[in-house]
Amino acid sequence: MADPKLKQALENGDFVVAPGVFDLISALIADTIDFKALYVTGYGTVASYLGLPDAGIATYRDMVERIAQMVKRTSRPVIADADTGYGGLLNVRYTVQGYEDVGVTAIQIEDQEFPKKCGHTPNRRVTSLDDMLRKIEVAVDSRQSDDFLIIARTDSRTGLGLDEAIRRGQAFAKAGADVVFVESPESIEEMRMIAQAIDAPLFANIVNGGRTPLLSADTLKEMGYAIAIHPAIGFLSAGAALRKAYADLHAHGETSADIDLYSFAEFNKLLGFQDVWDFEKKFAQTP
Repeated sequence: MADPKLKQALENGDFVVAPGVFDLISALIADTIDFKALYVTGYGTVASYLGLPDAGIATYRDMVERIAQMVKRTSRPVIADADTGYGGLLNVRYTVQGYEDVGVTAIQIEDQEFPKKCGHTPNRRVTSLDDMLRKIEVAVDSRQSDDFLIIARTDSRTGLGLDEAIRRGQAFAKAGADVVFVESPESIEEMRMIAQAIDAPLFANIVNGGRTPLLSADTLKEMGYAIAIHPAIGFLSAGAALRKAYADLHAHGETSADIDLYSFAEFNKLLGFQDVWDFEKKFAQTP
């Protein structure tokens, strides 16, 4: 079931910073740090599972099975990317119910045409506003608990301009979305205009190397935003570390002192080996 702490944080005016997690290792590590929520990134999850672009290739089943395990193995509220809801209105209904059933706390649904694309890449197309409003209506109607939050995202800024993006964000709030997400604003001034125009908790997507300015939590809160996700920090930092470590091994034939490694003992602890060892000590057959 949804974790009420995320809704409570928003109602209390707390600013929520959520790191992007994309597999169980990243989720377990992020969960050891005192974040108010974790964000399951579609881009990173598709990349780690399929090695393919975030371009509408992964299915509902691909995502919900991986998200379910991340929720199960972590202790913090999970915000999860659900693309377009994976189809039409009936798909949205089952997606909302499925995500809520596995313990997700907030679901993100966007107004892109299918197949969707990563929100910081070009050539994205959006559906009509009416189509997205119906999806929001279905999402709100399909959830079991008010603690399960509906995040409605518009990708219209890049193709249709800021005014249309703001118009859609305002309509999303009126339709019952708990949080409004205007994707890919391109300047600090645009972000301020969004915050001034939309009366709802606002969601900022802070992507290293993306289209939106990289702003601090304090700055975003001052503007009027409520949540900031950092979806790429996990897989970009992991990618950089892996490339450095593998190149070092290739160059030296062994791991040199230049490589900073996670302690093997601490990694065993992170994965839960102590529980396995305690079980074996209690129940294993002895000669």
